[in-house]
Amino acid sequence: MKLLLVGCEYAGTTTLAHAIDDWMEQAVGTRLSLIHDHWKIPYTIGHSTDPTHPAEITEEEEKQFLALSSRLKDNVQRHNLYYHTPRQPSSSHNPDKMVIGMHIEDGIYGPRYFGYGQPGERFDRRVVSAQIEHLIVKYESETVLVLVKASPDVIARRMKDSPHRNGVLQEKDIEYILGRFEEEYRTSLIANKITLDTSDSPVERTVAEFVRKMEPYFTIADRLRMVSHRVA
Repeated sequence: MKLLLVGCEYAGTTTLAHAIDDWMEQAVGTRLSLIHDHWKIPYTIGHSTDPTHPAEITEEEEKQFLALSSRLKDNVQRHNLYYHTPRQPSSSHNPDKMVIGMHIEDGIYGPRYFGYGQPGERFDRRVVSAQIEHLIVKYESETVLVLVKASPDVIARRMKDSPHRNGVLQEKDIEYILGRFEEEYRTSLIANKITLDTSDSPVERTVAEFVRKMEPYFTIADRLRMVSHRVA
């Protein structure tokens, strides 16, 4: 299965991604080889299991990245995006893919906080996002877009209770950013879509809701692997 999880910082995308990976081991008998979570500056490197502090980047390196000009941040992020965008049909040997944020996250945070990708600029993120989604639809049409959301009050509480080092979201922008993710989800070219609200739901219940809402989108290969794992 191929999943693109998106949502406002503190909505729980990374936590949910790892919980889905646990479910996959139980239901399919395999884990995701990688979870791609590289689009919130300065967290743009590596595949750590830590939701907030990727092991491959130090606090000093985070400061160095944040000190880059808007043009350099833009350049790094575009290379990062294009590297993870499909350019050919998926291989049957790699049926699973988990991506968090990607062009939707970058297209919201870049213009708001990092000074690049504004409408009318050379690398307008609306244009970049459309190019990327055309390729996803062409080469990985089975991708399911998952909007992970929470209420503004819950986001604000999580920010205070467990603040991320060099977090992106600003409290004054919570409602705006939540609205932007809703907008990008609604207008996305990706046809397969589900929403999950983590406001009052423990992660186990959210995973159960994910499995139920995914039922129409499981591929034949997904279903065969589930059956084979159950009877093994």
